[in-house]
Amino acid sequence: MSFVAWLKAHYDEKGPIRWLAFLLELIAAVMLMVLMLITCVDVVGRYVFNKPLPGSIELTEIGMAILIFAAMPVVTWRGGHIVVDLLDRYLSTFVVKCLSLLSAIVISGSFYYLGNRIYQLGERSIRRGEVTEFLGISSGYIVQYIAIMSWATALGMITYGVYRIFFQDKSN
Repeated sequence: MSFVAWLKAHYDEKGPIRWLAFLLELIAAVMLMVLMLITCVDVVGRYVFNKPLPGSIELTEIGMAILIFAAMPVVTWRGGHIVVDLLDRYLSTFVVKCLSLLSAIVISGSFYYLGNRIYQLGERSIRRGEVTEFLGISSGYIVQYIAIMSWATALGMITYGVYRIFFQDKSN
């Protein structure tokens, strides 16, 4: 089986969104593996050799940010968030779709606003030359990555999320 055939078989998204979802999931998977290796090396170094991995806490914090914000747009596109649908069976389909649309607009607007604010904070961190405490990694670029992924989540919610609300069959 070719890679393209495998990708089509395992990803429901269409067109370039399929490739973007695969790339973001690949980033998240690689980062999860890196976090596991950092933790293993740190624990073995700490308890066997009495010498922990320097900066492992900072690397873990940065890795968690990369992992979480790489997965967030994909989870949003797929509608994988927790949804409370206590009233859905009592409301008409039209009302449920209107409420879903309202929530998609509020969520995407919130992520867009947060992305703008976070990006400004990242620019300020870069301008001031702020770095992490032990390893000296520029924190502004990580903050800007978080902002860009927040914008991608907002875009995914307002485009594909709205598509799912109106055009995708609920039986899937």
